[in-house]
Amino acid sequence: MLILNADQVVEALPMPDAILAMRRALTLISDPMTAIPPRIHVELPEESGTTLVMPGQIHDQQGKSLVVKIVSVCNGNIQRGLPNILGVVNVFDPETGQPLALLDGSAVTGIRTAAASGVATDLLARPDASRLGIIGSGAQAGTHLDAMRAVRDIQQVKIYSLNRDHVLNFISELDVDIDVQPAVSAEEAVGDADIVCAVTSSRTPVFDDAAIAPGTHINAIGSYKPEVVEIPAATVVRARVFVDHRESVLEEAGDLIQPIQRGEITADHVVGEIGELIAETMTGRQSADEITLFKSVGNTLEDVIGAQVVYENAMRLGLGSRVEM
Repeated sequence: MLILNADQVVEALPMPDAILAMRRALTLISDPMTAIPPRIHVELPEESGTTLVMPGQIHDQQGKSLVVKIVSVCNGNIQRGLPNILGVVNVFDPETGQPLALLDGSAVTGIRTAAASGVATDLLARPDASRLGIIGSGAQAGTHLDAMRAVRDIQQVKIYSLNRDHVLNFISELDVDIDVQPAVSAEEAVGDADIVCAVTSSRTPVFDDAAIAPGTHINAIGSYKPEVVEIPAATVVRARVFVDHRESVLEEAGDLIQPIQRGEITADHVVGEIGELIAETMTGRQSADEITLFKSVGNTLEDVIGAQVVYENAMRLGLGSRVEM
């Protein structure tokens, strides 16, 4: 079996490849013939966390894949000097069930999540978008910066986190030739942004709705539980909303569930899935002043296709270590 650590996963899944893979995944998610097994949640209340078990398989014109991801999200890990997201992804032979590879789950998750946001941004953000605001300074901040730069000519980035030292450390480790600044507030980070990425573990809205300017595109990936909210309800109400998978988002994402429960919107406020935009059965941005919002909770098929690309590229490049089972 092939084993790849985080650095090897990053080498095997460059962002352009990841974005292409997520276009395929998001298209399949919206295909009515696709069956997506529900993911299993194991709550870790003492750790303010959750372990997710996500099995999935695909069989389309591009081939077959069988993958199982086990990932834990523990919000206290930052204090331990660990990433919030830790886990593994197993790649299996879809014909025999033989284990083929064990991949670092944090790296796969970070790249595929940002790549899905990249696909959504490419379809929804204004073509001239060049200013990026990021709320959060963890691993997802870095992968989202890469994804946004892959689909738009980003010239200015402002980053805000409750821990300013984390922001400064994050910026100091970047190797980019663009203007990246720490913001003194969330509102400063998003106030003049064309694209906003909310990539936090916050349980309450991370910016004031009034700071969001007309024409902004927002990627919201932090909220994946009904009781957790990252985006102000007022922003959701005035945005044209797209999701990765409608059923999952309406079951898991507090950003939408809570305003629905309060009667501020209905489930029909979700215009459609990104896969429907790719298939051109839905209309995306309708004007330069419209606010668009992509709400993602992640999907097993993103891991299946992302992990398969990692495995294939790793085999081609000779990456990883082999062990006998």
